[in-house]
Amino acid sequence: MADISRENPALDAALRLLSYRPRAEAELRRRLLRRFPPEEVESAIQALRSQGYLDDREFARFWRDNRERFRPRSARVIRGELLRLGVGSETASEALEGFDDEENAVRAARKRLPSLQGADYQTFEEKLGPYLLRRGFPYSLVQRVVRRLWEESADPLDGDVEGHTHKDEAEDATEEGAQRGEPL
Repeated sequence: MADISRENPALDAALRLLSYRPRAEAELRRRLLRRFPPEEVESAIQALRSQGYLDDREFARFWRDNRERFRPRSARVIRGELLRLGVGSETASEALEGFDDEENAVRAARKRLPSLQGADYQTFEEKLGPYLLRRGFPYSLVQRVVRRLWEESADPLDGDVEGHTHKDEAEDATEEGAQRGEPL
């Protein structure tokens, strides 16, 4: 069993990379192989794994938690990120068990709400819908979240002279768009 020591320059580089953020084993291996011979890299990987510094399951959970808190994305996008970083398919699936796409879409959308304050429904939908779609959320979910947040942000006392509220605007815009065959 390899011991963590400072005699292996690949190990030093690996520890430096891990000091910034946790990494998947395959990701770390790829980075190290750019600069070091394979035997040094494998020795470093083995040492880190045996000491608990390298664990793909822990890394996948970390990645999911980090995305949910700071940069909400769909489960599909997070899974793709994990796979690109070298996490196995089964490990990525385990990490995403119980993942709530709708809650993450709402969390992502709420970050945009301040910039949409005072917007009419069409502008609200035109800005928020594509924003959520770019984060990998499915179209049907994006529609629900946009409507939900529009209705939550609507103030029933904030209608025009005829009592036309935000909710009425949302329904009118949706009906008009549907008549023209437009999405959302």
